[in-house]
Amino acid sequence: MFDTVCTLPLSADLFSQALHPKEPVVSVGLATGHVQTFRLPVEESDNEGDAALNTSLRNGKGHIDTMWRTRRHKGSCRTLGFGIDGETLYSAGTDGLVKAANSESGQVQNKIAIPFEKDGSIDAPTVIHALSPQTLLLATDSSALHLYDLRIPYSKVSARPEQSHHPHDDYVSSLTPLPASDTSTSGFSKQWVTTGGTTLAVTDLRRGVMVRSEDQAEELISSAYIGGLPSSGTSRGEKVIVGGAGGVLTLWEKGVWDDQDERIYVSRDAEGGESIETMATVPDELGYGKLLATGLGNGMVKLVRIGANKVVSEVMHDETEGVVGLGFDVEGRMVSGGGQIVKVWHEAAASGGAADGMAGGKHGLGDSDDSEDDSDSEQEKQQDKNERKKRKKAKGKDRGQHVMAFTDLD
Repeated sequence: MFDTVCTLPLSADLFSQALHPKEPVVSVGLATGHVQTFRLPVEESDNEGDAALNTSLRNGKGHIDTMWRTRRHKGSCRTLGFGIDGETLYSAGTDGLVKAANSESGQVQNKIAIPFEKDGSIDAPTVIHALSPQTLLLATDSSALHLYDLRIPYSKVSARPEQSHHPHDDYVSSLTPLPASDTSTSGFSKQWVTTGGTTLAVTDLRRGVMVRSEDQAEELISSAYIGGLPSSGTSRGEKVIVGGAGGVLTLWEKGVWDDQDERIYVSRDAEGGESIETMATVPDELGYGKLLATGLGNGMVKLVRIGANKVVSEVMHDETEGVVGLGFDVEGRMVSGGGQIVKVWHEAAASGGAADGMAGGKHGLGDSDDSEDDSDSEQEKQQDKNERKKRKKAKGKDRGQHVMAFTDLD
């Protein structure tokens, strides 16, 4: 189904990956605190008008340009996310800072300090997501979920969030926005699903945390939304799909959050299963139907047919490191990240063949905003790597509680 187009080596372990919403651009956040942004080759069609062929990549003439690279955070860069229009790239690190940068140049335009934990220590970020041009969501290790109003000019790094919630008893592991309602005037989402520990929660922009599921007895790690499924009975054809630490996908009917209604075994054997670290819906435009790409802890990417509920294809991202980033760029190419590589996958051509290892070396604006030295000691690199492994090993432990609650603002 997919061939590798190119393999892009990174200078350190990947912590986060973000894809531009309008351009073939991918940004990565590394364990060393660096953020690097790459421009991928543009899709080309042949003289017959077949838009499915990327000729420049397949004949080896395409290359990837480094737009800019900088050490954005002291410590690791935990999470990245583009704004709605793609003009801003938000990053958050273990230094307790959120930085908003121009996505084209890398120049930092704003900084926000993440609120400390109760004991005064840094509350490391886990997820950042631009819900709309007005709202930025930031989740942390302490289970906090902060909402920032992007219309307010944050001239000071000590700016406080407009709202803060605690939808889970454990760190927020994933965040998936729900589509805007038919009556929405803005067209932007106002509700989202989060996973944390062993529970799923739904939060509303105005009403706060609306509901939290019962304990699922398994660590919930990743999530995605799929609409347009067949409607039957009480089902409206809209599902939130959640990936667990045991290799099982659970399907939740939108609006029915008391419990899952289906299960799909993606990676399950007698000894347990591989954790589903990340997932992304395959664009409908590719013509595969309702398909979900899942990135596993063993480095595999498995594609699952939703409706038929079965694994239909798989590819190997890395044989030693798990997949931590997965998505589809504006050209319809699958981009997977994990370990110290990013791979770009194209739809498999009938003739086969792939141009592997075409990582370009053009560097743009370099270190645009930070004065830190670009190099790290071996000790710092090992500490960052250990931190990542420690977080991953924590998954799978049953640390949640049996709760079905409506929660007010903190």
